[in-house]
Amino acid sequence: MTDADNQLCALYVDAGTTNTRVWLAEDEQVLSRVTAQVGVRDTARDGSPHKLRFALRDLIADARAHAGAVRLCAPSHVIAAGMISSPLGLAKVTHIAAPAGRAELAAGVAAHQFPDITELPFLLVPGVRCGPLRTEASNIGEVDLMRGEETLCLGLSDGGLLGANATLLNLGSHWKTIKLDEAGRIASSVTRLSGEMIHAVQEHTILASAVTRERPVALSEEWLAAGMREQRRRIKARLSACVCWSRRRTAPDDRLSYLIGAFVASALDSLVAAETFTPNSPSSSRAEQASPPPGLMP
Repeated sequence: MTDADNQLCALYVDAGTTNTRVWLAEDEQVLSRVTAQVGVRDTARDGSPHKLRFALRDLIADARAHAGAVRLCAPSHVIAAGMISSPLGLAKVTHIAAPAGRAELAAGVAAHQFPDITELPFLLVPGVRCGPLRTEASNIGEVDLMRGEETLCLGLSDGGLLGANATLLNLGSHWKTIKLDEAGRIASSVTRLSGEMIHAVQEHTILASAVTRERPVALSEEWLAAGMREQRRRIKARLSACVCWSRRRTAPDDRLSYLIGAFVASALDSLVAAETFTPNSPSSSRAEQASPPPGLMP
């Protein structure tokens, strides 16, 4: 807290699968923001969290330096959410069970020290587990986990952008559909690996040379709709063949839009069939804004 006006000054971290973001803020005013394309995917690939730890050290130092040019603000803590609290992050924090709101999340926060990153204490926000606590073959489809989206839901709710009984669709490396209950708590969620699958198609399949590997500035509505129609008629393997055969007469961005349309149709149809989306349910959508993997929805 600052001596002058008793305002909260802290660093905030969102560490995900592919990106890590750090903000330095005084109460609700963001003084600096930095990001790096480093996440727990690097830990999984390298078998070590060293890359994530080094990135966090540098990002925190940069955020403090940049903020100093705007206003003197001495942070008291680092408050972190996302995959940073998973076994692939800095320290595992046990998920709390849904329904989960502000009180439940606050009760599950874990304090840690990571002196190789910063001298400041870390407060790690727990993720949320939806579905039965005991996992068996018969109910595993009802279980879903999140780390990071819980803070997004509460922030949107506090800002008046997400009300009680609403549904949030969050598009990033993972596509998550999250439902709130009448009290504005997280009640349930459904996760798809669609973002990572699109990235894998772009990088590691025969389509790598047929579609752009960069994130498109905009998706073609015409080609997106065409991909959705074809997915509903056939299967993705057929779509892949269509993308290859259309190389000479279409642009790489259009082919990527077509492919993404298939993933959108598949995800949307399954959510409607499961009544996750209903005609009278208020909803909101969000796409990752800070350099997600190529191919994710903008």
